[in-house]
Amino acid sequence: MLFGHNSNVTVGALVIHVQTEDRGINSAVIDTTVYYRGRVLHRRTSKYHDLLPLDPDREQALKLRLDDQHATVVDDLRSGKFAVNIPAAPAPVAPVAVAPVTLAPALTPLAAAPESSPREKTLSVDLLNPRTWLTGKHATLYLIIRDKAAGAVVTGAQVTARIDGAAEKTEVSTFSGADGNAHLQFDMPRLSGEEIALVIEAVSGEARGQLRFQLKTKPKVPAAG
Repeated sequence: MLFGHNSNVTVGALVIHVQTEDRGINSAVIDTTVYYRGRVLHRRTSKYHDLLPLDPDREQALKLRLDDQHATVVDDLRSGKFAVNIPAAPAPVAPVAVAPVTLAPALTPLAAAPESSPREKTLSVDLLNPRTWLTGKHATLYLIIRDKAAGAVVTGAQVTARIDGAAEKTEVSTFSGADGNAHLQFDMPRLSGEEIALVIEAVSGEARGQLRFQLKTKPKVPAAG
């Protein structure tokens, strides 16, 4: 059984995201990752091979161990025991022909591309904040992953977001929590292609689902004179 927690922790003027996940019995690892705007600031892992094979009592012990690891990292952040070191922002780059993306007024999914197997359609991926996902150049995606046929939330699905048409590769990934929710953050890259899209994919075993949104750019305004 997979467990997980997601918490936002305010440290001074910063909002830090803490995600703790059970990576499954194949790796037997509890993984806690601390993010700021999609950047990994800290990672803490622990193994639980001593609890395998799992039974109801050991599953409860695993949940308590995961809860404790998540709470410890959150407490370390709040108390200042774990000092947050925010990476320096990259140096500014020369402007390119494509302007930053804008919403008009909310994302609308494109028609899904044909898929090779019916099993690839078994996950539904829903974006919960289509009108507010982009603030300036910072993207925040709140997602929920469900079994399309049963409607039940899916725990432990790998969720990835990328920007097609970016000047450099931009891809972030996480796992859905026990409530099926996933949270991704990243800074928008420079755009260079004509076909610009936000692509969100979820994979759980052989099941998968995808959302693809066309992004529009603001037209460049000719200089006066």
